Amino acid sequence: MQTYPVDVDPGQVVRWIRMEHEAAPSAFRITGRRTSEVREIPARRELHLGDGEREDLSEVATIATLEVAPTHIADGWRLTVVVEDEAGPRVPERGGSLATDQAIDLNTFYHDFIRLDRGSATVTAEVEDAAAEARLRGLLDAIEKNRHSPKAL
Repeated sequence: MQTYPVDVDPGQVVRWIRMEHEAAPSAFRITGRRTSEVREIPARRELHLGDGEREDLSEVATIATLEVAPTHIADGWRLTVVVEDEAGPRVPERGGSLATDQAIDLNTFYHDFIRLDRGSATVTAEVEDAAAEARLRGLLDAIEKNRHSPKAL
């Protein structure tokens, strides 16, 4: 599969998919995940933190991923919307745990990340061949022009 970035507004993609999904729930295979990662705070001048302070703190990032593919796998494409939201530095909780991976649905992805404009979002595409790329291009054109199937109207 060939993977490449797509220059289309991630919010527009998710809003369009939601409308299509409401009209025809079986039109796409949609999966969503939310993952939280605890990361070390990088040494950056603007943070004004010493080595000891950086050791006592960590940074929490939430990565939400929404994958959209056609119902028929043979169509050979997939769109992926990824939102990365860095919550910032925090003191690790003693005995507390951070849920690392959780399935979420389309509406949760929209309400928690797109609607709230959290983090930075990107869209990537994967295609198997030129025919799949042509089908995906048609879909992206419909998304950009906000054109829906007759069932969605």
